[in-house]
Amino acid sequence: MNNVFVYCEIEGKTVADVSLELLTKGRKLANTLGVQLECICAGYNLGDIEKQVLPYGVDKVHVFDAEGLFPYTSNPHTALVVNLFKEEKPQICLMGATVIGRDLGPRVSSSLHSGLTADCTQLEIGDFETNVKNADGEMVKKQYTQQLYQIRPAFGGNIVATIVNPEHRPQMATVREGVMKKEILDANYKGEVIRHDVAKYVPETEYVVKVLDRHIEKAKHNLKGASIVVSGGYGMGSREGFDMLFELAKELHAEVGASRAAVDAGFADHDRQIGQTGVTVRPKVYIACGISGQIQHIAGMQDAGIIISINNDPNAPINTIADYVINGTVEEVVPKMIKYYKKNSK
Repeated sequence: MNNVFVYCEIEGKTVADVSLELLTKGRKLANTLGVQLECICAGYNLGDIEKQVLPYGVDKVHVFDAEGLFPYTSNPHTALVVNLFKEEKPQICLMGATVIGRDLGPRVSSSLHSGLTADCTQLEIGDFETNVKNADGEMVKKQYTQQLYQIRPAFGGNIVATIVNPEHRPQMATVREGVMKKEILDANYKGEVIRHDVAKYVPETEYVVKVLDRHIEKAKHNLKGASIVVSGGYGMGSREGFDMLFELAKELHAEVGASRAAVDAGFADHDRQIGQTGVTVRPKVYIACGISGQIQHIAGMQDAGIIISINNDPNAPINTIADYVINGTVEEVVPKMIKYYKKNSK
């Protein structure tokens, strides 16, 4: 009752990284609230799936193992989560902001009449006070304690909004992969494993959709795992301008990223977009070239070890979080960097 739940996405027999990241955050939230961390693992032929999640501090693993649960389809997964939540009554539920999470989350929140905040960049526990009408119609203050602060950029990234859901449960949020840090709590953590009778939660009528064929295309690059990222913004000027960044990245053994403005302008492919509407990266070194640094972009790279900004605007927002600022145009600075690294890498 009133515990923190994480819905774990499973591809085959492997739990997705975004789910493990959420288990790490969920453990911290559960500790703050003084409750247990539970998770849902649903799929087929899962074997000892609990061994993948227990090290992250999970107190209770709910396993649903049935042929119709993999690959993912909307109806059976919605039914099992909704029916389980009616029994368990969690106060918080976290899901990945993925294709699956964006399909499942709204269905569950709609069925349970709870709220859902998408694409959160931070999750914290805090108190909340608001004015409500009493029985006499007078406005009085009401205090809510230990609420989930669901924090995300809003209005095109111009503000950071903190959203609370004081009256309805569970409080639901989705988070993109890479936003939260993945950390094993204890390799030998002991938790309870419950293998549910799937038929009790999912009626046969929910298996109406059958997946006839699946095609999964692997990513062309490894932005999330790169130790160095060279990223370009609208200031690069053109797709040809990005050629400089690819040349620099080659010398540094780095990956190339881009801001949303650069992607929207056609300077870079969408799968290289970093930020609230792209991917989140945590490289050792992040080199921002011609990027102004709007909130939604900063949300995707602010946890980099060292941030270097190359910008001809000394007042660019990204300079406020950069460890080093090179004031100049990318046309003059980047070629010099390429020349230097070519010379010194031999």
